[in-house]
Amino acid sequence: MEYRTLLKVNKLGLLALIILQAACATSGPETAAMPVASADSQSEYRIGPGDSLQVFVWGHPELSVTLPVRPDGMISTPLVENIEAAGKTPSQLARDMETALAEYVRTPTVNVIVQNFVGAYADQVRVVGQAAKPQSIPYRANMTLLDVVIEVGGLAEFAAGNRAVLVRAENGKQTRTTVRLRDLLEAGDISANMPMRPGDVLIIPESRF
Repeated sequence: MEYRTLLKVNKLGLLALIILQAACATSGPETAAMPVASADSQSEYRIGPGDSLQVFVWGHPELSVTLPVRPDGMISTPLVENIEAAGKTPSQLARDMETALAEYVRTPTVNVIVQNFVGAYADQVRVVGQAAKPQSIPYRANMTLLDVVIEVGGLAEFAAGNRAVLVRAENGKQTRTTVRLRDLLEAGDISANMPMRPGDVLIIPESRF
């Protein structure tokens, strides 16, 4: 009887050891394979031409400036001439400037703050046609069609809101979707609302008489 009990205990111990080894073998590769980059880092704002930047070089006020990003996407600061800013996040630009300034300043620390947001061209939402204020708008996370129309001041007097078209590039192809702006704004039809994406173009035609 004691022999059978001992054998049963040994089998249970062996089974526990096998389960523990399998768990370790499974958890190791999965942990290593997890992506380092998060969704937040991918959605961080990217600088575009026309943005106004505050560049702070800590401990060196003579090197700290406020300046616009030129149409060619470049900026020039004291000691750093013609460095590309467009398409980079503020933190990426700050690190690049630290590398450039390291030739002149010991262990520089740079902070870049965007004051006037325009955004990279691919991150803008453009509204053309019969909007009250047609313009390009920097894309924001979770932006909707309603947000965009409010941003441009609503529809112009002779706008054909329910014949508006949203042009979007998807997988290398261009799609055109009819949107009902008049129903959304005047009838409060939330079903006409939809999420926006960077690069979208909203075309609002004129009414036909």
